[in-house]
Amino acid sequence: MTNRTALFISPHLDDVAFSCAGTLAVLKAAGWKTVLATVFTQSVAHPEGFALACQTDKGLEPDVDYMALRREEDAGFGRVVGVDGIHWLDLPEAPHRGYDSAGALFSGVSPADGIWTEVAARIGALADAVNPRLVFACQALGGHVDHRQTVRAVLELKRPTLWYRDLPYAIRAPEEAPPVGLPGGLMPLAVPITGHLDVKIAGACRYTSQLAFQFGGVERVGPALTDFAAGEAARAGMTGYAERFLVKPGGVARPW
Repeated sequence: MTNRTALFISPHLDDVAFSCAGTLAVLKAAGWKTVLATVFTQSVAHPEGFALACQTDKGLEPDVDYMALRREEDAGFGRVVGVDGIHWLDLPEAPHRGYDSAGALFSGVSPADGIWTEVAARIGALADAVNPRLVFACQALGGHVDHRQTVRAVLELKRPTLWYRDLPYAIRAPEEAPPVGLPGGLMPLAVPITGHLDVKIAGACRYTSQLAFQFGGVERVGPALTDFAAGEAARAGMTGYAERFLVKPGGVARPW
């Protein structure tokens, strides 16, 4: 196998870390080059309304550059897990695109929101540059509009893709089916991560601004991710810990 590059695509600065960093660590241990691209990372000066509330509800003051802080956390995650390349695609999150409430984030993509075309262009340019053998992208479990727009953009790549289960949404509803938008005929694939779960947890804990909001505190991250990974293994008929994906039948050779 000459091409051993994997591109992990994260809507926000933490989605890959929470959802499939165990698999990223598995590939690193097997000698793969890992590239992490996060789509919605743009700093917006002087946020107001719901956009501002999205940082103050994390305990951050209004004058903090929220996305700069989160990019710094993302870089820390990369150092912990050993990511070879990190790319921030510098597009605005949904609260800066007219979604003005928490409910709006999960009520479907606005007809006026055409951000997916620019997402596709930037992901496509990066994929052309790094030429990944495998792409990892979210299923959009939970239905967040940024995740759904990312799915639509990744479909334009037409590259072998493993669709990961979005955490922490899947923790809250482990049997939830993905929203409409993924290709038809996908099959489940489980990746054993038993020897790499500790690295995943350590990497996830670098996103300190998010842990209280998403998990209830840093002390609950390890137990939550451990319990979920054990459940994923059990759902796949395995022992130990696993992460599960959806893949096109015959489209992805097991690289681990």
